[in-house]
Amino acid sequence: MTADATRRSDAIAIARVICILGVVYVHAWTGLNGHDLEIVRGTPQENLRWLLMEIFGRSAVPLLGVISGWLVGGSLRTHNWFSHVLRKARTILLPMVLWNGLGILLVSGAAWWLGLSAPVPVSADWLFQELFIVSRNPDINVQMPFLRDLFLCMVAAPLLVRLPASMLWAVAGAAALSQLMGWGAPVLMRPAILFFFVIGMMARRTGLAERAASLGWMAAVLPFLLLMSVQLHFALKATAGVPIEIGLLDLAVRVAAALCFWRLSWALAGSPVRAVLLRIEPYAFFLFCSHLILIWLGGPVLGALFGKLGSPLYPAYLLIQPLLVLVAVLILGSMLSRAWPSMAKVLSGGRLIEG
Repeated sequence: MTADATRRSDAIAIARVICILGVVYVHAWTGLNGHDLEIVRGTPQENLRWLLMEIFGRSAVPLLGVISGWLVGGSLRTHNWFSHVLRKARTILLPMVLWNGLGILLVSGAAWWLGLSAPVPVSADWLFQELFIVSRNPDINVQMPFLRDLFLCMVAAPLLVRLPASMLWAVAGAAALSQLMGWGAPVLMRPAILFFFVIGMMARRTGLAERAASLGWMAAVLPFLLLMSVQLHFALKATAGVPIEIGLLDLAVRVAAALCFWRLSWALAGSPVRAVLLRIEPYAFFLFCSHLILIWLGGPVLGALFGKLGSPLYPAYLLIQPLLVLVAVLILGSMLSRAWPSMAKVLSGGRLIEG
């Protein structure tokens, strides 16, 4: 493996870590329900939460889709549809269902027995939807539609890798249009995932990853900062706008964010923190799947110390939540790897392997 290929591999692993850590901000504990969050909209603490969610959370997720498309676009194993889908069912679909089941068991169980304010089963249909995410987003593990739609992208990958570039661009365009128009469900809950997945495949064919990594910092970061500033204006000032225009802006922000975070990941792959981030990477999938369960259960406990959103100490709690969740995941993942290595392997999508 050449030096560039090694650094690219490291950058991909590091991107997973920083992007998934950022996702924690999207679901950070606030102690407030939806109605109360609307009431505090525009306050300094809510604005801080929104910035963290958008800059480090939602804006980082597209790069995960791009990376998945880039990797599958260069894998010869993709050409055997049956073995490819079976492998992805083991590493994406099965962990998703198991973590959804754990969410019901632990979070709904805590609601029943400890009085936690959390969703509880109300019907067999609720349980079925919560486990398999057939046609609606789940109430507990709200991050899991990403894995659901990613698995469907993987099912289609053996066909997509055989398409000419013009057809791939057509697929990407259709996915982008579906995202803008609110189409997709119940086939794809978030069509943007297919859009970025295909962009990743095209990046593989055109060498875009290497060219993006060679960009100067200004070229890589400035589009994201400018577009995010415009989005901030619409979001925080509640300026009226045509929905499709806001959707186009949001999609543009996500594209710029993927470029920005990829450039950052490439830089970190050549920095002194590389080794630390690479040691965390095997836990990244585990972190993605488990973080909401940890927030449901642990958020109120620490919230009793720091206070809810609006309390003087809450900003400090908000800022460190990804690190708190990471520490919990490192401990739980290590313990599970020693006590039940086969289950640790399944729950981590095959990443945590004893020894």
